[in-house]
Amino acid sequence: MTPARKLRGFFMAAIKTHDLTRSVGIVTPQTARFTAPLPLRSGAVLHGYELVYETYGTLNTDRSNAVLVCHALNASHHVAGIDAADSGNIGWWDNMIGPGKPLDTRRFFVIGVNNLGGCHGSTGPLSINPETGKPWGGDFPVVTVEDWVDAQARLADQLGITQFAAVMGGSLGAMQALAWAIRYPQRLRHSIVIACAPNLSAQNIAFNEVARQAILTDPDFHNGNYQSRQAVPKRGLRVARMVGHITYLSDDEMASKFGRQLKHGKPGYGFDTEFEIESYLRHQGNKFAEYFDANTYLRITKALDYFDPALDHGGSLAQALEVVTAGVLVISFTTDWRFSPERSREIVRALLDNRAQVTYAEIDAPHGHDAFLLDDARYHRLVAAYFERVHREIAP
Repeated sequence: MTPARKLRGFFMAAIKTHDLTRSVGIVTPQTARFTAPLPLRSGAVLHGYELVYETYGTLNTDRSNAVLVCHALNASHHVAGIDAADSGNIGWWDNMIGPGKPLDTRRFFVIGVNNLGGCHGSTGPLSINPETGKPWGGDFPVVTVEDWVDAQARLADQLGITQFAAVMGGSLGAMQALAWAIRYPQRLRHSIVIACAPNLSAQNIAFNEVARQAILTDPDFHNGNYQSRQAVPKRGLRVARMVGHITYLSDDEMASKFGRQLKHGKPGYGFDTEFEIESYLRHQGNKFAEYFDANTYLRITKALDYFDPALDHGGSLAQALEVVTAGVLVISFTTDWRFSPERSREIVRALLDNRAQVTYAEIDAPHGHDAFLLDDARYHRLVAAYFERVHREIAP
């Protein structure tokens, strides 16, 4: 079989298992290049960078139907559809975006972007530092949520979009959606903030630090310059992913999926994987270590830690949100103990203190933090209803 026919076979297999009537189909990423320096919150400056992005749907004539989808920790620009280069790679929020789905691409022009510092094509630690001619590695600057939003705004400029119909995200993506409403209040009509917190709790920062230490103390890390040593700190990445994954699931969801089930029916009295939950975590860690960059993981978790809009306002979230003019939809999930509903209600109260247009929903779901990625009919109906409202506002 020729390589072309084999590739076509892969795509046909993916298409057969993918409902194309409600899919954006096969998608190819694009690259936007920027030469104007981008000052970062850390004081560093990027003198030129690239952002990889995908788009779905059609931009209308007055460019008013664009929706920016911001990604969470280990996701990317590939939000929906089938990756043209990898037929098995379905967009991470494919159940949310497409024809007839809550974010309907028959109505909206959707943009997904891989953030600065990422490892999916945008400028980051794996990229070449133009000043040295070598990979940035550990020298790539620490980036923040605000830096990502500023870079996304420049991408919008390049695409000729002066105002988004909505900016949307879950978890770390939701922090970006909230930051958009603060930094560029006139450039979005709505901010959709899902499974979010106005800042990380001490416990969450602690989980991130344990994950980072697993990477930093891996003998293959080499101060972040493992690329030049032809090494990968896979052991650290595995542990980091395992720690993170524990926080994404609720106790009930773990009990339902794995309980105390033993792989071989009885204890082995050793240190190999015996419980099903151990096997699951090791599988997730091994898979993650094969495709994700350790330097990127360090920087993204730091961006999570640093996010705190109230910090520049004497600790007052209400003051930080005074500038918000967008309508805001805030969604939380009852069993999300990483970003609990109480943290979302802090955002809602601060918005209400400013008489902002805010809608809040707390979904009773058993899945924990990962609920924002899953198929919950009530959750999807809510998002669909909100986008129906957004569509009515921009419809001619």
